[in-house]
Amino acid sequence: MNRWGTAVAAVALASVVAGCGSGGPADAGRPSGRPADAAPTTAHPGTGPAAGALAADTGTRYSTVAVPAMEGLVCDEGDGGFHFGSDLDMTVTGDDGLKEIEDDSQDVADEVSCFGSPRTVLRKGTMSASAPTFTARTHLYVSVPDPAASLDRIAAASMDLAKDYGRNLTGEPETVTSASLVVECRQNVADTFPMTTCLWANYGAVGVLDFFPFDDQYVPVASAARLTQDFVAGALKKEGPGALRPPRDRPGR
Repeated sequence: MNRWGTAVAAVALASVVAGCGSGGPADAGRPSGRPADAAPTTAHPGTGPAAGALAADTGTRYSTVAVPAMEGLVCDEGDGGFHFGSDLDMTVTGDDGLKEIEDDSQDVADEVSCFGSPRTVLRKGTMSASAPTFTARTHLYVSVPDPAASLDRIAAASMDLAKDYGRNLTGEPETVTSASLVVECRQNVADTFPMTTCLWANYGAVGVLDFFPFDDQYVPVASAARLTQDFVAGALKKEGPGALRPPRDRPGR
Protein backbone atom coordinates (compact mmCIF):
# COMPACT_ATOMS: atom_id res chain seq x y z
CA MET A 1 0.00 0.00 0.00
CA ASN A 2 1.30 3.47 -0.93
CA ARG A 3 1.51 5.83 2.00
CA TRP A 4 1.36 9.60 1.94
CA GLY A 5 4.11 11.19 4.10
CA THR A 6 5.55 11.90 7.56
CA ALA A 7 4.71 14.02 10.63
CA VAL A 8 4.67 17.75 11.33
CA ALA A 9 7.25 19.59 13.39
CA ALA A 10 6.96 19.27 17.15
CA VAL A 11 6.28 22.96 17.77
CA ALA A 12 3.47 23.25 15.22
CA LEU A 13 1.86 20.01 16.26
CA ALA A 14 2.10 20.78 19.97
CA SER A 15 0.14 24.01 19.44
CA VAL A 16 -2.49 22.13 17.47
CA VAL A 17 -2.87 19.45 20.12
CA ALA A 18 -3.31 22.14 22.73
CA GLY A 19 -5.89 23.91 20.58
CA CYS A 20 -8.04 21.08 19.23
CA GLY A 21 -7.25 17.85 21.04
CA SER A 22 -5.50 14.66 20.04
CA GLY A 23 -6.68 12.10 17.56
CA GLY A 24 -7.76 8.72 18.79
CA PRO A 25 -7.58 5.29 17.19
CA ALA A 26 -10.88 5.84 15.41
CA ASP A 27 -9.27 8.68 13.47
CA ALA A 28 -6.46 6.58 12.09
CA GLY A 29 -8.20 4.27 9.62
CA ARG A 30 -8.76 4.73 5.90
CA PRO A 31 -12.29 5.58 4.76
CA SER A 32 -14.17 2.48 3.69
CA GLY A 33 -13.81 1.72 0.00
CA ARG A 34 -11.08 4.30 -0.66
CA PRO A 35 -8.41 2.94 -3.02
CA ALA A 36 -4.92 2.99 -1.53
CA ASP A 37 -3.58 5.28 -4.25
CA ALA A 38 -6.44 7.76 -4.25
CA ALA A 39 -7.53 10.67 -2.11
CA PRO A 40 -10.28 10.40 0.50
CA THR A 41 -13.81 9.47 -0.48
CA THR A 42 -14.40 12.62 -2.53
CA ALA A 43 -11.60 11.82 -4.95
CA HIS A 44 -13.85 10.19 -7.55
CA PRO A 45 -11.93 6.89 -7.72
CA GLY A 46 -11.02 5.80 -11.22
CA THR A 47 -11.34 9.26 -12.75
CA GLY A 48 -8.88 12.08 -13.20
CA PRO A 49 -9.56 15.80 -13.19
CA ALA A 50 -11.67 17.20 -15.99
CA ALA A 51 -9.34 18.45 -18.74
CA GLY A 52 -9.83 20.56 -21.84
CA ALA A 53 -9.42 24.17 -22.92
CA LEU A 54 -10.43 27.30 -21.04
CA ALA A 55 -13.59 28.77 -22.55
CA ALA A 56 -13.92 32.41 -23.53
CA ASP A 57 -14.72 34.95 -20.83
CA THR A 58 -18.50 35.20 -20.42
CA GLY A 59 -18.22 38.18 -18.08
CA THR A 60 -19.24 36.19 -15.02
CA ARG A 61 -17.82 37.64 -11.80
CA TYR A 62 -18.34 36.68 -8.16
CA SER A 63 -19.41 38.53 -5.05
CA THR A 64 -19.37 35.63 -2.62
CA VAL A 65 -17.11 32.76 -1.61
CA ALA A 66 -19.42 30.29 0.10
CA VAL A 67 -18.68 27.26 2.22
CA PRO A 68 -19.35 24.52 -0.36
CA ALA A 69 -21.21 21.27 0.10
CA MET A 70 -18.79 18.55 -1.02
CA GLU A 71 -19.49 14.84 -1.11
CA GLY A 72 -17.78 13.03 1.78
CA LEU A 73 -16.39 16.23 3.31
CA VAL A 74 -17.56 18.59 6.05
CA CYS A 75 -16.48 22.16 5.33
CA ASP A 76 -16.47 25.32 7.41
CA GLU A 77 -14.88 28.75 7.45
CA GLY A 78 -11.37 29.14 8.86
CA ASP A 79 -8.26 26.99 9.04
CA GLY A 80 -9.95 24.09 10.82
CA GLY A 81 -7.93 24.68 13.98
CA PHE A 82 -4.67 23.73 12.26
CA HIS A 83 -1.94 25.86 10.76
CA PHE A 84 1.82 25.57 10.50
CA GLY A 85 2.72 29.02 11.74
CA SER A 86 6.13 30.57 10.98
CA ASP A 87 4.77 31.65 7.55
CA LEU A 88 4.57 28.06 6.29
CA ASP A 89 0.85 28.32 5.49
CA MET A 90 0.28 28.75 1.75
CA THR A 91 -1.15 32.06 0.53
CA VAL A 92 -1.83 33.71 -2.83
CA THR A 93 0.79 36.27 -3.76
CA GLY A 94 2.11 37.76 -6.99
CA ASP A 95 -1.33 39.14 -7.87
CA ASP A 96 -0.40 42.82 -7.56
CA GLY A 97 -1.60 43.52 -11.12
CA LEU A 98 -5.13 42.36 -10.29
CA LYS A 99 -7.72 44.42 -8.39
CA GLU A 100 -9.64 42.57 -5.71
CA ILE A 101 -13.26 43.38 -4.98
CA GLU A 102 -14.24 44.38 -1.48
CA ASP A 103 -14.69 41.38 0.79
CA ASP A 104 -16.25 43.02 3.85
CA SER A 105 -19.47 41.03 3.43
CA GLN A 106 -20.12 38.43 6.10
CA ASP A 107 -21.00 36.06 3.26
CA VAL A 108 -17.45 36.02 1.89
CA ALA A 109 -15.54 33.04 3.30
CA ASP A 110 -11.97 33.86 2.26
CA GLU A 111 -10.64 30.77 4.06
CA VAL A 112 -12.41 27.41 4.13
CA SER A 113 -11.26 24.06 5.53
CA CYS A 114 -12.80 20.70 4.68
CA PHE A 115 -12.51 17.51 6.74
CA GLY A 116 -13.04 13.92 5.65
CA SER A 117 -14.29 11.04 7.77
CA PRO A 118 -12.33 9.68 9.48
CA ARG A 119 -10.17 12.74 9.86
CA THR A 120 -6.56 12.98 8.79
CA VAL A 121 -4.34 12.42 11.83
CA LEU A 122 -0.86 13.95 12.06
CA ARG A 123 1.60 12.44 14.49
CA LYS A 124 4.89 13.57 15.98
CA GLY A 125 6.36 11.31 18.61
CA THR A 126 3.69 10.76 21.25
CA MET A 127 1.56 13.69 20.06
CA SER A 128 -1.27 13.52 17.53
CA ALA A 129 -3.77 15.98 16.09
CA SER A 130 -6.37 16.03 13.35
CA ALA A 131 -5.97 18.21 10.28
CA PRO A 132 -8.25 19.15 7.38
CA THR A 133 -8.21 17.26 4.12
CA PHE A 134 -7.41 20.69 2.69
CA THR A 135 -7.53 24.37 3.52
CA ALA A 136 -8.55 26.78 0.76
CA ARG A 137 -7.95 30.50 0.40
CA THR A 138 -9.78 32.45 -2.30
CA HIS A 139 -9.41 35.96 -3.74
CA LEU A 140 -12.12 37.63 -5.86
CA TYR A 141 -11.14 40.12 -8.55
CA VAL A 142 -12.77 42.69 -10.79
CA SER A 143 -11.18 40.85 -13.71
CA VAL A 144 -8.49 38.28 -14.48
CA PRO A 145 -8.06 38.94 -18.21
CA ASP A 146 -5.67 36.03 -18.84
CA PRO A 147 -6.15 33.33 -16.18
CA ALA A 148 -3.38 31.08 -17.51
CA ALA A 149 -0.78 33.85 -17.56
CA SER A 150 -1.90 35.15 -14.16
CA LEU A 151 -1.75 31.66 -12.70
CA ASP A 152 1.78 31.14 -14.02
CA ARG A 153 2.88 34.34 -12.31
CA ILE A 154 0.97 33.76 -9.08
CA ALA A 155 2.00 30.12 -8.75
CA ALA A 156 5.66 30.99 -9.26
CA ALA A 157 5.54 33.86 -6.77
CA SER A 158 3.54 31.92 -4.17
CA MET A 159 5.78 28.86 -4.36
CA ASP A 160 8.94 30.99 -4.28
CA LEU A 161 7.68 32.77 -1.17
CA ALA A 162 6.76 29.46 0.45
CA LYS A 163 10.23 28.15 -0.40
CA ASP A 164 11.81 31.23 1.18
CA TYR A 165 9.87 30.49 4.36
CA GLY A 166 11.02 26.87 4.48
CA ARG A 167 8.88 24.73 2.19
CA ASN A 168 10.83 22.38 -0.06
CA LEU A 169 9.41 21.85 -3.55
CA THR A 170 9.41 18.32 -4.93
CA GLY A 171 8.73 17.17 -8.46
CA GLU A 172 7.46 19.45 -11.20
CA PRO A 173 4.25 21.49 -11.37
CA GLU A 174 1.38 19.89 -13.27
CA THR A 175 -1.35 21.95 -14.95
CA VAL A 176 -4.92 20.91 -15.75
CA THR A 177 -7.13 23.22 -17.81
CA SER A 178 -10.90 22.85 -18.05
CA ALA A 179 -13.54 25.08 -19.59
CA SER A 180 -14.04 26.91 -16.31
CA LEU A 181 -10.58 27.28 -14.76
CA VAL A 182 -6.87 26.53 -14.87
CA VAL A 183 -5.33 24.49 -12.03
CA GLU A 184 -1.62 24.07 -11.26
CA CYS A 185 -0.57 21.57 -8.59
CA ARG A 186 2.79 20.79 -7.08
CA GLN A 187 3.94 18.57 -4.26
CA ASN A 188 6.11 20.05 -1.55
CA VAL A 189 7.33 19.44 1.98
CA ALA A 190 6.56 21.76 4.89
CA ASP A 191 8.78 20.92 7.85
CA THR A 192 8.97 17.21 6.84
CA PHE A 193 5.20 17.21 6.27
CA PRO A 194 4.27 16.24 2.66
CA MET A 195 1.78 18.59 1.06
CA THR A 196 0.11 18.82 -2.33
CA THR A 197 -0.69 22.41 -3.23
CA CYS A 198 -3.02 23.48 -6.06
CA LEU A 199 -3.39 27.06 -7.22
CA TRP A 200 -6.18 27.93 -9.65
CA ALA A 201 -7.50 30.85 -11.67
CA ASN A 202 -10.50 31.80 -13.77
CA TYR A 203 -11.65 35.16 -15.14
CA GLY A 204 -12.89 36.44 -11.79
CA ALA A 205 -10.99 34.68 -9.01
CA VAL A 206 -7.75 33.02 -7.93
CA GLY A 207 -7.19 30.65 -5.05
CA VAL A 208 -5.01 28.02 -3.43
CA LEU A 209 -5.85 24.67 -1.84
CA ASP A 210 -3.29 23.09 0.46
CA PHE A 211 -3.82 19.33 0.86
CA PHE A 212 -2.62 17.57 3.99
CA PRO A 213 -1.35 14.00 3.61
CA PHE A 214 -3.54 10.98 4.10
CA ASP A 215 -2.06 7.70 5.35
CA ASP A 216 1.30 9.50 5.61
CA GLN A 217 1.55 10.04 1.86
CA TYR A 218 1.16 12.93 -0.58
CA VAL A 219 -2.32 13.40 -1.95
CA PRO A 220 -1.91 12.43 -5.64
CA VAL A 221 -1.90 15.43 -7.95
CA ALA A 222 -4.78 14.05 -10.05
CA SER A 223 -6.98 13.70 -6.97
CA ALA A 224 -5.99 17.14 -5.68
CA ALA A 225 -6.78 18.74 -9.04
CA ARG A 226 -10.21 17.08 -9.13
CA LEU A 227 -11.04 18.21 -5.60
CA THR A 228 -9.86 21.72 -6.50
CA GLN A 229 -12.30 21.80 -9.42
CA ASP A 230 -15.09 20.53 -7.17
CA PHE A 231 -14.32 23.11 -4.49
CA VAL A 232 -14.31 26.02 -6.93
CA ALA A 233 -17.58 24.87 -8.51
CA GLY A 234 -19.29 24.89 -5.11
CA ALA A 235 -17.63 27.91 -3.50
CA LEU A 236 -17.89 30.68 -6.08
CA LYS A 237 -21.26 32.41 -6.20
CA LYS A 238 -22.20 34.70 -9.05
CA GLU A 239 -23.01 38.31 -8.40
CA GLY A 240 -26.39 39.81 -8.97
CA PRO A 241 -26.89 42.82 -11.28
CA GLY A 242 -24.87 45.74 -9.98
CA ALA A 243 -23.48 43.72 -7.08
CA LEU A 244 -19.81 44.06 -7.97
CA ARG A 245 -18.04 45.93 -5.21
CA PRO A 246 -15.42 48.60 -5.97
CA PRO A 247 -11.79 47.47 -6.17
CA ARG A 248 -9.52 47.78 -3.22
CA ASP A 249 -5.76 47.91 -2.88
CA ARG A 250 -4.53 44.92 -0.89
CA PRO A 251 -1.20 45.46 0.89
CA GLY A 252 1.48 42.93 0.12
CA ARG A 253 2.38 40.22 2.56
